Amino acid sequence: MKLTSINEILFTEADLCNNPGMELTPLHFHDHPIQPVFDAPPAREKTPDCPNGFVWEGKTYRVVEMLSSWSDFTRRGKMARNMRPAHAAAASARGSLNVGRFYFRVKVDTGQVFDIYYDRAMKDVDDRKGQWFLYRELGKE
Repeated sequence: MKLTSINEILFTEADLCNNPGMELTPLHFHDHPIQPVFDAPPAREKTPDCPNGFVWEGKTYRVVEMLSSWSDFTRRGKMARNMRPAHAAAASARGSLNVGRFYFRVKVDTGQVFDIYYDRAMKDVDDRKGQWFLYRELGKE
């Protein structure tokens, strides 16, 4: 995966392709857990679609438009070292158990634009589901 540095922030090629001209720039980085809101439960829990909204710090935000989406199956931490190179190459294209993030750039009912993501990694043995996070808020400079 090729990375390009813009304003000291790294964007993947997928990021650049999904936002031609980079009209939006990051305003705030949060990386806080959120509670997703789905009008209907997702068909696949570990490969979810964009939620219809989310709750962050007690406030509910409704998604009015999904602007783009992308995925990142980079293995992090100890997971980066536990696979043979040939298998790691295949896994980086499609993901593997508990590895991968699904990003969504959304516009919400307040007019704000956020990047949110679902991280497949399980928290612990008793909680095998992944978690949703609000990654950053974007806007025009």
